[in-house]
Amino acid sequence: MGSYRSTKKEKEARVKMPKSYVKWQLNKQLIPTDPEEKVKLWLSFLAMVKDQISAGTWTNEWGLYYDFSGGYAFSELSVPDIYGALSQWVPYVEFDVKPVLTADQAIESLKKVVAAAQT
Repeated sequence: MGSYRSTKKEKEARVKMPKSYVKWQLNKQLIPTDPEEKVKLWLSFLAMVKDQISAGTWTNEWGLYYDFSGGYAFSELSVPDIYGALSQWVPYVEFDVKPVLTADQAIESLKKVVAAAQT
């Protein structure tokens, strides 16, 4: 069985793509205490997430912590686009969004810093 290898063009495109780590948690003050209502809310929430993943709206990688305390996602949208996509979940979900770098992006950035320091 062969393995897929990215082309140079695909690798370069990935290096330039913005990527953000999105940590999320439900606003506990807005979660129903009734178990049936809580399950309905979770099922509704998860259906929306699945729809957004299928549509490629803002993420294609999403996870839930096993203890239901929150979860994570990765997004390749610009910061303004992430803001817009996540705003529909507020106030029920709270977000902490951090831009992240790949190893190649970090190396490229550090090389630029070294080059600038040498001039």
